[in-house]
Amino acid sequence: MPRRGENIYKRKDGRWEGRYKDGFKPDGKTKYSSIYGRSYAEVRSAMTEKRLQLQSEAPACRLKFGEIVRLWLENIKNTVKESTYANYLMKAEKHILTRLGDIRYDKLTVNILNDFVSEKLADGLSAKYVSDISVLIKSAAKFAHRQYGYADKTEFMLLPKKEKLSEKRLLTNSEQQILTTGLLNNINSCNVGILLSAATGMRIGELCALKWADFDFEKSTVTVKRTMQRIRNTDSASATKVIVTSPKSKTSLREIPIPEFLRSALESMKTDSNSFVLTGTNRYVEPRTMQYRFKSILKKLNLPQVNFHSLRHMFATKCVSLGIDVKTLSEILGHSSVKITLDRYVHSSIDRKRSCMKIFSDNIVVA
Repeated sequence: MPRRGENIYKRKDGRWEGRYKDGFKPDGKTKYSSIYGRSYAEVRSAMTEKRLQLQSEAPACRLKFGEIVRLWLENIKNTVKESTYANYLMKAEKHILTRLGDIRYDKLTVNILNDFVSEKLADGLSAKYVSDISVLIKSAAKFAHRQYGYADKTEFMLLPKKEKLSEKRLLTNSEQQILTTGLLNNINSCNVGILLSAATGMRIGELCALKWADFDFEKSTVTVKRTMQRIRNTDSASATKVIVTSPKSKTSLREIPIPEFLRSALESMKTDSNSFVLTGTNRYVEPRTMQYRFKSILKKLNLPQVNFHSLRHMFATKCVSLGIDVKTLSEILGHSSVKITLDRYVHSSIDRKRSCMKIFSDNIVVA
C-alpha cells in the first residue's frame, strides 16, 4: 500500500501513478513528472530507479552543507524582510550549522537528516519549531539543486508532526473586568494603549509602532500600517536593534473601528500627528518594555501573570462568545484566513461549553 510522502496513488482508470520531482520550471517552481504502471509495486520500483538515475546524473558536490546554507542565505537576503532574514540566520547558526554544517553535501543522507530532526525533538524543542528549522534545510537544498544542479538531498526528509496547540492561560471574565477598571481609573498613554489592544486585538508590535496620524477621529477608525520589533543585528557589533517595518502580512494592514468607550480618552491625549501614541513624542516604547509595564500592572492589580499577547486571544474569544461572525473578526485581527482565527485564537471556556450543552439539552424532546 502507498506510504505517506511517496506521492503514489491509484487513478480512476485503474492504473497507478507516481509523481516525482524532475527539476524546476523557468519561474523557479518545482517541475513534476509522472510514471504509470499496472500495480503499486511496479510504479514504486520504477520511481526508485528514476530517482537514483537523477541523483547519479547530478554533478558531485564537494561543498560542505554549511557553505550551501550560507550561499542560500546570501541569495535571499535582499528578497525577504530584515526581520525574516535575522530569524533564518539565527536558526541556521544555532541549530543547522552546528550539527550539519561540516558534512560534505554529497555525503548528506536522509538518515542523517531524520536523525537531526529526532535529536532536536529530544532536546525539548517543539514540533513547530523543529519543522521551521527543517523547512530552512529543505530550502537550502532546493537552492543547491536549482542553482547548481546538485541532487536534492532532502526529498525524503520527514517533517515532525505538529502537535495541537495547547490552550493558553487567559484572564477570566472577572479578572478582565478588574484589569479594565484598573486601567480606566488611571488613564495615561500606557494604560490607554493596553485598553486599545484589549479592545481591538492589536499585536504588541503594532501598538508600539502606532502614531497619532494613524487615527481618523471623523471616521472613528485606526489604521494598522506598521509594526515594531527587536531583532538580531546582522550588520553591526551591537547584538540587537529595534526596527519599524510593515506589518506581519498584507492582511495585517487593516482599518479598525475605534472602540466607543475609548474614543474620548484617545482624543484627549492626541498630540502631534508624527508622535507615537504610547509616548506622545517622537520617542518610542519598544515591545519588550511594554511587556514589562503590562506585567507590572498585573502585579499591582493582583492578577495572574499572563503575556501581553493573551489580550489578543481574550479579544477573539470574547467576540465569538458575543456572536460576532468569525469572518469579520478575522479581518479585524488581520488574519489571512478564518481557519487561523479559529485554530489559534478562539478559546472555549467551561462556562461556554455548559451554555452550549444547555442549549442542546433544551431542544431535545424526551418522549
